[in-house]
Amino acid sequence: MNYIELFAGIGGFRMASELINKDTGIPLQCVGFSEIDKYALNTYYANYQISSETEMNDIISFTANENNIKSLLDFDIVMGGFPCQAFSIMGKQLGFNDKRGSILFSIKKILKIKHPKFIILENVKHLQKHNNGETLQFILSFFKKNGYEYVDTVILDSKEFGLPQRRSRLFIVCSKKNMNLELNQEKIVQNFKKITSHSLRTYRNVLEILEKEVNNKYYLSEKIKQTILADGSKNFKSKSQIDLNIARTLTATMVKMHRACQDNYYSDDFINFGISHKETPKEMLFSMQIRKLTPREALMLQGFDEEFYNLAKKMNVSDHQLYKQAGNGLSVNTAYALLHYLFIDQHIQDYYETT
Repeated sequence: MNYIELFAGIGGFRMASELINKDTGIPLQCVGFSEIDKYALNTYYANYQISSETEMNDIISFTANENNIKSLLDFDIVMGGFPCQAFSIMGKQLGFNDKRGSILFSIKKILKIKHPKFIILENVKHLQKHNNGETLQFILSFFKKNGYEYVDTVILDSKEFGLPQRRSRLFIVCSKKNMNLELNQEKIVQNFKKITSHSLRTYRNVLEILEKEVNNKYYLSEKIKQTILADGSKNFKSKSQIDLNIARTLTATMVKMHRACQDNYYSDDFINFGISHKETPKEMLFSMQIRKLTPREALMLQGFDEEFYNLAKKMNVSDHQLYKQAGNGLSVNTAYALLHYLFIDQHIQDYYETT
């Protein structure tokens, strides 16, 4: 089955698809992708074999010309993590009044001309609550009105799929034909646990990812510790903790180093000896060696391997951009679990055998 990857980032869906292909023989082939961030594209080019695929880049500009869409090789699936900033709880929540939200409508022109059987999209969990749920209902109705009889959603958390990171994301699954498909996290997790052989990187906790020796630049200075480790400020109260076995959700802005109630920090005691200071009094923490995640570790928490990181660095992608890419990225294992459930366990493509 051919697919296109929209708003590709560093290829979370693509990496998952390639591993599904490798592990199961299901022929998932990318025929086109779109991404506008030049640094993400450098990482993408470094890690995937780009041959006859169509580079759509800015999807709005690409779809403005119908001939561009017609020139695409036929495909069965649209995959993509459409821009979440317009719907994220951390943003201004402007939804469809934001260009990043209205970009979803660029898909409509593709659907009208190419008629793909399936659509699989990812966004932040908070999308289901945005505008009291009306935004999500509008999106689901949008696909129903554009010829998709089956439209459903599921929330999946990366920590359920061998990645020690709490990262809940909303997935939208659409099919031209109605399907007797039960789409829920429990069944997808159950199916994932039944897989006896796969090419994914899985970890029990962050200790299997954290490096024991890293550059000093990743350690917190004495000055910044006071802010990072504090339980908030006069107008903002929180419980800052370090040394979590399961990392907090990675953010695209983690390079700015938020407080230890938002980003992930680890002590040398934890990294080297497994001694957690999660509940240690703050005044004691100030005297300890504590560091942030490295870009390599951040990418691994998203299911990408060390070679992926090394190839990106060879393209001179900076730490700053790699942090952003990891924070914006789709967890490979989560995408793999969903695709495996849909196409291997549930065989949803079989609904089209008689057409």
